Amino acid sequence: MAGARAYIGSFTSAGGPGVTVADVDPATGALSVVAATDALTDPSYLALHDGLLYAVSEANEGSVGVFDLTADKPRLLGAPRSVQGSGPTHLAVAGGHVLTANYGSGSVSALPLGEGPASVVQHKGSGPDQARQEGPHAHQVLPDPSGRWILSVDLGTDSVRVCAVDEGVFAVRREVTLRAGSGPRHLAFDPAGGHVYVLNELDPTLTVCSWDADAGLLTPLREVPVLADEPKGDAYPSAIKVSPDGRFLWTATRGEDVISTFSLADGAPALVAVTPCGGHWPRDLAVHPSGRFLYAANERSGDVTWFGTGADGVPVRAGSVAVPAVSCVVFAD
Repeated sequence: MAGARAYIGSFTSAGGPGVTVADVDPATGALSVVAATDALTDPSYLALHDGLLYAVSEANEGSVGVFDLTADKPRLLGAPRSVQGSGPTHLAVAGGHVLTANYGSGSVSALPLGEGPASVVQHKGSGPDQARQEGPHAHQVLPDPSGRWILSVDLGTDSVRVCAVDEGVFAVRREVTLRAGSGPRHLAFDPAGGHVYVLNELDPTLTVCSWDADAGLLTPLREVPVLADEPKGDAYPSAIKVSPDGRFLWTATRGEDVISTFSLADGAPALVAVTPCGGHWPRDLAVHPSGRFLYAANERSGDVTWFGTGADGVPVRAGSVAVPAVSCVVFAD
């Protein structure tokens, strides 16, 4: 059954268990930990593909590990493969490759699913925030719903690159510049594919863009605040998700430790509510495949909190499970 099992990434260097496996109660969304493995250092982001679990190792010499999932405890298949980049923070499987966004080196790597070394596309540029934007910092790489394009988000260069894999070669087709100093971190597509929502980390805003999948054309339209009021202190947006039916969008903001709920009508986000995330420093959000439950990976409080989502999309806290130094949650299809 879709969503019956969850896989949770965490930072082993900060006391996390590595890759944790949890069963999901279909009625309540509750997580029950089954097993964990620390076979890979700092598996901070995970992706599922064809029954295998792929995980970045967010280390200075970044790599990708592949896990077999036929038993309760994931089993690492062979040695991790180098991405020839540092600090990979995100990965996706597309175009016959495992793609990683390497924050430290400001690059995107493409590892063939079969044998072969990684090819690397080095980003260039910087932004006005000298503490965070002294150079490129790729933060996410994500295929579009059509499967024809791959978008890479770079916090350091205030831009999104539209890429493709042609004849086995990963290449940038165009770079779209966002507002200077916004620090884009992650993006999400609406299910219909006509809009892209880019979450900015250095300024708590959402950049709404139109998306033309035929041409691979991303066009920024406007910005929307993700908080109802001015932040009291640190406010670093981290994660963005759209509901499977396209009616709602959720963002998480660290420091403020909140989840913002937006309604979506004709691609226009309208803020509905801002609610506590159930812990401290929400690094990631995940939506259950049913759309009924939302999960916050609260890194510094070391827990995954789950919520029910009602008719208005506003999350209602239902429970939590301890996972030290947690960083992400993904669900088996």
